[in-house]
Amino acid sequence: MKPYSRVSLTKEQKVFNCRLSRARRIVENAFGILASRFRIFEKPMACLRETVDKIIKACCALHNWMRITSSNNYTPSGSLDEEDIDSGRVMQGSWRDEINKTLPSIGTVGSNHSSNLAREKRDRICRYFNGEGALPW
Repeated sequence: MKPYSRVSLTKEQKVFNCRLSRARRIVENAFGILASRFRIFEKPMACLRETVDKIIKACCALHNWMRITSSNNYTPSGSLDEEDIDSGRVMQGSWRDEINKTLPSIGTVGSNHSSNLAREKRDRICRYFNGEGALPW
C-alpha cells in the first residue's frame, strides 16, 4: 500500500503514513529475517500454492522455535531492526546486509499512480485505523 503523498497532508493522513511506515518496517523485518535464514526464499518457488503455504508455515514455526531455544545464536544483538523510542530513529539490523547480497531489487513495478479503487481502499483503512493511540507529535 502506498502512503499519502507529502503535499498538504491532513493530520489524519500524517498519522496514517506514520502507522503504515511502522507496519511496513515490521513486515520487511519479518520477511527479511526469514529470507536471510531460510534460503528457499531467495528465488521464486516452483511448486503449488498449497506447498508454498506449508513451507512458509514450517519456516515460521522453525523461526519461532529458534528464537525461543537459541535466541543469542539465531538472532544476536544487532541482527534485527530496532527503533530508538526517544528519537524515532531506526537502526537497521544486519539481516539487511545478508539479504542485499542475495535478493535482487525488483525496482518499480508498474505505474507510480494509484487507481481510484486503491485510493478509496486506503482512505477506508485510514479512517478505520485512525482511532485511539497516541503518537509523539
